[in-house]
Order: sequence, then structure tokens, then C-alpha cells
Amino acid sequence: MSVTSTPTVTAAEQIAAIEAHAAHNYHPLEVVIERGEGVWVTDVDGERYLDCLAAYSAVNLGHGHPELLRVAHEQLDRLTLTSRAFHHDKMAAFVTELAALTRKDMVVPMNTGAEAVETAIKVARKHAHDVRGIAVPEIIVAAGNFHGRTTTIVSFSDDPVARDGFGPFTPGFVTVPFGDAEAIAAAITENTAAVMIEPIQGEAGVNVPPEGYLTRVREITADSGVLFIADEVQSGFARTGDTFAVDHEGVRPDLIVMGKALGGGIVPVSAVAGDVDVLGVLTPGTHGSTFGGNPLAAAVATAVVRLMATGEFQERSRTLGERLHAGLAALLGDGVTAIRGRGLWAGIDIDPALGTARDVAMKLKDRGILAKDTHVHTLRLAPPLVITAEQVDWLVEQLTLALADLRG
Repeated sequence: MSVTSTPTVTAAEQIAAIEAHAAHNYHPLEVVIERGEGVWVTDVDGERYLDCLAAYSAVNLGHGHPELLRVAHEQLDRLTLTSRAFHHDKMAAFVTELAALTRKDMVVPMNTGAEAVETAIKVARKHAHDVRGIAVPEIIVAAGNFHGRTTTIVSFSDDPVARDGFGPFTPGFVTVPFGDAEAIAAAITENTAAVMIEPIQGEAGVNVPPEGYLTRVREITADSGVLFIADEVQSGFARTGDTFAVDHEGVRPDLIVMGKALGGGIVPVSAVAGDVDVLGVLTPGTHGSTFGGNPLAAAVATAVVRLMATGEFQERSRTLGERLHAGLAALLGDGVTAIRGRGLWAGIDIDPALGTARDVAMKLKDRGILAKDTHVHTLRLAPPLVITAEQVDWLVEQLTLALADLRG
């Protein structure tokens, strides 16, 4: 019997096929990755790269974390889906331990970050109707926000690329400047159901609000009887050096929106955590998801929660983040106009006279580092939290050289 081997398909051929048959809703760098381990990914040509995007923080614990892979493999052989029509044996541990990590009574399991944001919006509106008697509830959001790409969510985006051409838009949202707590106070009316913000705005360029902002938002919302919703989809699970970014100021929102890293880079898992007086407004039939909290997702997410409970990754993010930001600070005025961030998360504004952030990302790719641009002139760095001090130093060194490459 003859065996016909599969012909090798080059990276260029694969990219051409993707361009021909996949909708052009992304503009990826021209690399085709086939393997990942820890902080490293390898492409189809055998080239290895330091991953400094970590799938927008979905791979916080690194590619192929051994414990997460063990749990996933074990669960794949047992049970992957029941739907919420029945209980399964991985749900109790998942919801109990995630509720404990968030210091909340209960959670609503979903799949993607956008689904979790939509869930929080529905809960806030339902709470406003049922508990506070608000007929037409409004939610206050921050300018520059990125909470997802569903029709409702882009309705309150001010990014023209995400918004233009997708109307008519969903009403019920009021936008105020990010980082201005008093603007929130001024915008609250008898119809305000909630304030929803990212504690640090990721897509906008890793924008960090002024110290005390989150504390003041909590005071304002508590005094007004308004829900405070923290979208921690990108900032959560040790990315900023704390379990959640709100922990930096010791703030407890009414609802915490989670996603990305909760799935360990293996499966999409998201959730909203809250106390029973808020999440209790959901009753059978009012909200759901066939795949939300499925056995495979619950098993992996529980393992993620247990790793977070050790505090190891929060400490790594804090200490190595300080090292990263200290190294980046030396680049100010040398092709870099501003640096923002906390923990192992940085937004780096590239001097337009030098080029765009994508230009820098392409130079970094040539030097064995994968990073991504946002809003033309901002480069984002978010390596997996398993990165070492030596790798942090190498990253800064290669970024320095990439900037020099652009200068010629």
C-alpha cells in the first residue's frame, strides 16, 4: 500500500489562502504560528518568537501550561458538553472557587469577553427595572472604551473603525471622559443603572487612570445607589500585578466582568461575578448560553483559578513589570514619546517622525519578538506572565534596536 504524503504548504501559501477565503476583519503580521511553549511560539518555517501579545492577555499563564494541558486532556476523555439543561460534575468547583477569588456570592458562566459584557449590561438593566423601578435605564461608560464588538457594545464605542457602518445603534448609554470621576458624578441621573469602565483601558493604549479614580468611582456609585461594573477581561488574572486591576485601590465593584485568561489559552471562558442581590435578578429563561460553563471550560477555568489563588503570578507580574517599565523608561525621547501601564502590560507611543507602531512591530518580528500595534502610533506589550527577568531584558534590548533600525 502506498502512502501519499501531504505536500508542505509554505507560510506564504497559507497566508495567500487566508487572504482569499477569510474575511479581512484582522490585519495580522505575516507569520504563521504552529507551536507554542511558555513565552515562545514557533512558525511553520521553524522560526521562534517571544510572544509579547499573549493573545491580548488570554495566554497569561503561557502557551501549553502543563497543569492546564493535563486537566484539559483528562476532561476531553470524559465529558465536554451537556448544556445547562443538566448539571455536570465540574460546575460546582468552578463557580464556588471563582466566586471566592472574586469575593462575590455567585457567577454567571459564559464564553467570550463580549458575551460577559453583554451579560453585565443585561443584569444592570434587569436590576434597574426590577429593583429600582427605572423604566428607561442608562449606563455610563468612558470615552476610549473597548468592551467588545457586538452591535450593542459598538453602540457606545467612539472608535470609528469599530462603529462606522454598523448602525442603527442601541440607545441607553452616556459617555464621559476616562479618568474623570467627577464627570461620572455629574452624569448620574434618576435613570442611571450602572457605571461600566475598564480599570485600565487596554485597546485604547493601556491607559491608566489617575490614582484614586477607582476609589472615587466606587464612592460615587455607592452613594447614588448605582451599580459599578468593572470590565477586567484584559486587565484581570494578574496582568497588572494584582488579581484584578481594581485590587490596586482595594475597590470592590458590584459586577466583575472576566474572560480571556480565565480559559488558560485553551478554551474560551468568560464570566460575570456579583452578589446575590444583583445577580439574583436572573431567573430561568432570562439569560443563558449552550456552551457557557461547559465541562471542558469549567475544568480548565477551575485550574486557572487555583493557580491564581497561589499569588505566584501576581508577584511575577509586579516584580517583572517593574523591571520592564524601568527598561522602557530609558527609551523616552529616543523614538518613544510616552509609556503607560502597570505590571507586565505596557502601551508605548512611538514618535510619528520615526514611523508607526506597526513599523516597529515589523522590525521586532525580524528580531524574534511578536507584538501588536493599536491606534496607529501605540505599541502594546503583554508577554505571558511566565517570562523571566533575562527575557524581559532581552525584550527591551530588541525594542531599542528595532527603534534604531527605523532610524536607519
